[in-house]
Amino acid sequence: MPKRVLVVDDDPVQRRILEETVKRFGYSVALAENGDKALAALKADALGDISLILLDLVMRGTDGMAVLSAMRSLPRKHPTIVQTASGSIDAAIAAMRAGAVDFVVKPVSPERLEVSIKNALKIDALEGEISRIKAAARGELGFAGLVAGSETMARVVELGRRATKSSIPVLIEGESGVGKELIARAIHGESHRAGKPFVAVNCRTIPEHLVESVLFGSFASDSQRQTGRFFEADQGTLFLDEIGELSPEAQIKLLRALQDGAIGVKYPVKVDVRVIASTNRNLIALVQQGRFREDLYYRLNVLPIWVPPLRDRLGDVPELVRHFIARFAAEEGKRVDGIEPEALAMLERYSWPGNIRQLENAVFRAVVLADQLLLGVSEFPQIAAHVQGYRVTVPPAPAPKALAPRIAGPVMLGQSSIAPATIRLPSASGRDAVGIPALSEEGDIRSLEAVEADMIRLAFGRYRGRMTEIAKRLGIGRSTLYRKMREIGLEARAH
Repeated sequence: MPKRVLVVDDDPVQRRILEETVKRFGYSVALAENGDKALAALKADALGDISLILLDLVMRGTDGMAVLSAMRSLPRKHPTIVQTASGSIDAAIAAMRAGAVDFVVKPVSPERLEVSIKNALKIDALEGEISRIKAAARGELGFAGLVAGSETMARVVELGRRATKSSIPVLIEGESGVGKELIARAIHGESHRAGKPFVAVNCRTIPEHLVESVLFGSFASDSQRQTGRFFEADQGTLFLDEIGELSPEAQIKLLRALQDGAIGVKYPVKVDVRVIASTNRNLIALVQQGRFREDLYYRLNVLPIWVPPLRDRLGDVPELVRHFIARFAAEEGKRVDGIEPEALAMLERYSWPGNIRQLENAVFRAVVLADQLLLGVSEFPQIAAHVQGYRVTVPPAPAPKALAPRIAGPVMLGQSSIAPATIRLPSASGRDAVGIPALSEEGDIRSLEAVEADMIRLAFGRYRGRMTEIAKRLGIGRSTLYRKMREIGLEARAH
């Protein structure tokens, strides 16, 4: 779903012009003819449909400065670009101090406006990622911080919010990589346990002989205690990921802890823990096979939540991509402004068997390897190979140039000798060779630059355009490789 821009201007002609201009940029538009209606629209925007505000400063009644002041009390801080017919520096400073992210003078050119909108959305995305990371660290991440705008996720959010009103156990089911832990964190973050410990345990990774001590600790005596995850999560939430991997003995002790609200046998310790479990397996099938306790299953399955795979919520892909680009660009110190429409359309057509985790890794790789402001199809070669109609073209290995006549044995120059006039390079099989000429057709020594260009072309074809591998084999940095490829005319084929 495209981003929505709220255009606020009391001049109907200006509103119409801005509406058509912003639509040409690919955004949807909402209109407000004065400050009061703008504030009403923002207060009614419970779902966060409005992504940015284009606000006129000089309006009859509630003007732009009054709108900026009133927006401070709203729960969500919308990025705002202010515009005015006056180019006063004082007005710009006052608007920026009041919370605006940019300032344009009417009539603003479409190019200037588009850059301003893109920059404002980029800043907002980065601030949103930082806020989510901080909220997750504090145990206060809520459903508003999740990318869950598709219809298929609406049911998940509805059930999750119901779960926040009590401490009943929750079982979150879904394929690997769909974001089950994020759902659990959102339930915790919107419950009365927000700010208390959120302890996550992957049951698959705990060695069988350590399950009991990891989960429940050791209580050999009242004075000698080794705390486990249950004790650490006291007053908070314990998230048991891959619950189906627990051994039968651990299942019995987990059931007892859930029933009694205490851990330890000889010296039981009361704990107040809300348990949220998750699984990517069919627990009912495991119960029927005798591999999972039926009584534990029904104890955990009080409120089941099914998280759909990404292929069933492809409408969330653009927003997920935007969040991942903002996050990884900041982490890696790269300037990546977004993604090309063609590349985004390709990502929306892929089935994503690894779900959100696979998408996250794909965007991370693309950002790390990107040498341009927008990610293109060529930054996602593995995805392009599986989507019909998309292909990353890698040129074939260049044919070797005509070699100068081979001279049997070394060439004698007075009392000195030189090696044969061809540099021999072993092939991948080791049985034949690829020649790069050392002499020109006129018999002169070729320049190092020309030989280097042939080496780069050879490596590019040999390693099928895999830039990291090419740079590694040539012993140079990726940025140096890209520069040299541009110099020899390989830039178009590399990207």
